[in-house]
Amino acid sequence: MTVLDTRPAPIHAPEPRTRHYLMCAPTHFSVTYAINPWMDITNPVDVERARLQWEVLRNTYLSLGHRVDVVDPMPGQPDMVFAANGGLTVGGRAYGAKFRFAERAAEGAAYAAWLRQSGVTVVEPEHTNEGEGDFLALGTMILAGTGFRTSLAAHIEAADAVDRPVVSLELVDPRFYHLDVAIAVLDDGNGSAPAEIAYYPGAFSQHSQRTLRDLFPDAIICSESDALVLGLNAVSDGHHVILPAAAAELAEALRTRGYTPVPIDLDEYMKSGGSVKCCTMELHR
Repeated sequence: MTVLDTRPAPIHAPEPRTRHYLMCAPTHFSVTYAINPWMDITNPVDVERARLQWEVLRNTYLSLGHRVDVVDPMPGQPDMVFAANGGLTVGGRAYGAKFRFAERAAEGAAYAAWLRQSGVTVVEPEHTNEGEGDFLALGTMILAGTGFRTSLAAHIEAADAVDRPVVSLELVDPRFYHLDVAIAVLDDGNGSAPAEIAYYPGAFSQHSQRTLRDLFPDAIICSESDALVLGLNAVSDGHHVILPAAAAELAEALRTRGYTPVPIDLDEYMKSGGSVKCCTMELHR
């Protein structure tokens, strides 16, 4: 059985920082097609429960002092609630999304339009990528996933678009089809503390596991059981870590490191393979 890494590690110095998030209300959220192993069209979404869970997540961000903007949902786009996939924004520049599957293609333009209207310069992508689903921004680099939804060529485009070096990581387990279900950024390194992550090694190729060990020797290692409740699909402000309530072992590991876990129940969104981070795009400074 895979267990959490118990090696001694530095206690994190809590340093929350006000963040700017973009979300999309689940007005049209449902599971009407299957484009990842989590989706089953015979397992319907409880629409009212999904709405209430989304509201709890949004209000959690607001209660922690963060800014939350909301993009208008589009009819016929049930996965638009997963705002993280809409692009990557760093320092007033964004790299737009170009979805792999036709079912989600219209989302890219909708998010790009919102960003432009908000004063963000958007670079239109030529290559397939799914925004923050596969791009996780740190203070000095972008961690970039490939293997299922985002091409390696998009990593080069992203580096140029937001002017930040990219570290490519290969995903090999289809259950972890996006980087944001295999890695959680706990501290982006933009404050006084160094960047810190949690991740599930089994989601990655051997080469990418070595890369992660080299870059983050003190990372929290997530168990397979917590990864499978999408525990790593989390959002952190540098101190508070909002994560799926079922990831109890991971929450305890976070406490040990000095973070404050904030459990949220988003089980309706797991029916589509998403959770906290999927519902949240961060406009990084």
